[in-house]
Amino acid sequence: MPVGAVSETGLEDRSVSRNAAYALANQLLTAALTAGLTVFLVRSLGPEEYGLFALAVSVVTLVLLPADFGISASTSRFLAERRGQREAAAGVLRLALGLRVVVTLPIVVALWLLAEPIASAYGEPGLAAPLRVMALVLVGHSFLILFRGVFNGLSRVELTFWMIAVESLVETAATVALVLAGGTAAAAAWGRAAGYAAGGAIGMLLVLRLLGRRVLPGGGGKHSDVPARAIARYAAALLVIDGAFTLFEQIDILLIGAYLGAASAGVFQAPLRLTTFLHYPGLALATAVTPRLALRDDRAAVRSFELALRLVVLVQMALAVGAALWAEPITDLALGPGYEESADVLRALAPFIFLSGLAPLVSLAVNYLGEARRRVPIAIGAVLLNAGIDVLLIPRIGIVAGAIGTGAAYAVYVPAHLRLCHRFLHLDLRALAITVMRSLLAGAALAAVLALWGTSDLSVLDWIGGAITGPAAYLAVLALTGELTAADVSAARERLSRPA
Repeated sequence: MPVGAVSETGLEDRSVSRNAAYALANQLLTAALTAGLTVFLVRSLGPEEYGLFALAVSVVTLVLLPADFGISASTSRFLAERRGQREAAAGVLRLALGLRVVVTLPIVVALWLLAEPIASAYGEPGLAAPLRVMALVLVGHSFLILFRGVFNGLSRVELTFWMIAVESLVETAATVALVLAGGTAAAAAWGRAAGYAAGGAIGMLLVLRLLGRRVLPGGGGKHSDVPARAIARYAAALLVIDGAFTLFEQIDILLIGAYLGAASAGVFQAPLRLTTFLHYPGLALATAVTPRLALRDDRAAVRSFELALRLVVLVQMALAVGAALWAEPITDLALGPGYEESADVLRALAPFIFLSGLAPLVSLAVNYLGEARRRVPIAIGAVLLNAGIDVLLIPRIGIVAGAIGTGAAYAVYVPAHLRLCHRFLHLDLRALAITVMRSLLAGAALAAVLALWGTSDLSVLDWIGGAITGPAAYLAVLALTGELTAADVSAARERLSRPA
C-alpha cells in the first residue's frame, strides 16, 4: 500500500520518517518545556521545596506502576498486530479501558489516604500536601499513557504529538502561575495535575475520532478477538518489568533523600532532569520503528531497526561527550547557586546518557516481539545492581553515587536486551560494533575541541565557538572513517520513508 494510503478499515499507513519526525517533535517540545520548567522550579522553590516536589514526583512515579499494571504497553502490542483493522482495534481498546478504570481508582484512593504516613516516614511533614495532589495526577496520567500506547501501536504518532503537546503546555503554564502565586511544592503539583487532566481529556477525544464510539461500553462495537485474560497476562509480565524499571529510575533519588535529605535529593534530581531530552532521538526512532517488529518475518522492519540502532549510537556519543566536558558550565547556567555538586553528577551521568538512547529501542523491540517475559530477570538485575551501588557508595561519596549506579545498571540493561534482539531478529552486530568504534574516535575529537574552548567559565563566544566547531569535528571524523557518507544518508532517507 502506498505511503499515506487509506486501508479498507479507514486506518491510514504512516511512514517511519513521518512517525519518527512527529515523535521527535513531541520529545523536543516536552524537553524544552521540561528543561525550562525545571530551571524555573529550582530557582523559584529553592533546594528544600524543590526537593519535596522531586520526592513527591518520585513516589507517584512508583505508584503509577500498579495504577497502570502494564495495561498500556500490553494494549499497544496487541494493537500493533491489528494495525489497519479498526473494528478489532476498537474491541481491544474497549477491554483495556475497562481494565484501566478497575485497576487505577483504588490506587488513587490509597495514595491519598497514605500521604501523611509516607511524609512521616521521610521525616518531611511538608511532603503530605504535594503527595495528595499527586494522587489526582494519577488519574489523568494513567489514561494519557494508555492513549499514547494506542496511538503508537496503530502508528498514528501525530495524535500522540497533539495529546502530549496539550498536556505539556497546560502543565507549564499552570505550574508557573501557581508557583508564582503560592511558591510551594504543592502549588507545583497542582500545575502538574492540570496538565495531565487536559492531556487525558484530549487523548479520549482523539481516540473517539480515530476509532469511534465503539471503544466505549454500549457503543455498538463487536467483542474483542483478544480475550481480556490475554491482555492481562502479557500486562502482568510488563508490570514486573515496568516496576523494576520505574524503581530503577527512582531508586537513586529515594535513597539519596533517605540518606542525605530532601535538599540533596533536589541537587541530584536537577541535573538528571536536564538530561531527560538527551534520549529523545532514540525514543523517537523506537516509537516509529519497533511496532512493525510485531510481525517477525518483516525483514524490511529489521533493517530499519538496525539502521536506527546505528543512528542512535552516533547521536548519543556526541551528547554524552558534550555533557561530560561541559558539565560545569551547563549546570552553572541552568541551575544557578546552590547546585554546585550537580556538575559532578552530570559528568558521572555520561555513560547513562550514551546508553539511554539505545534503551528504548532494544526494550520496546522485545516488547513488540511478544517476548516481554524474557526481560524480567534483566530488569530486576539492573535494579539490584543500581540499589547495591547506591547503598554502598552514597554514605561514602554522596550524591554522585546515584549517577555511578545508574550508569553501571544501564551497562547491563542495554547489552542484555540487545542480545535478545539479536536472538530473535538475527541482527548484524558486526556493523553496529564498527559504528561504535568510529563514534568513539569522533567523540575523542569532539572532546578535544570542547576542551580547547574551556571546561568551566565560558564566555558567550566560547559557547558559540564550541557549539559550532565541536560538532563539526565530530562529523568530520565520522566522514573520514567512512561512517557517514552521502550514499548512507540517501539510503537511510529511502528506508525511513517507507510505511511504518
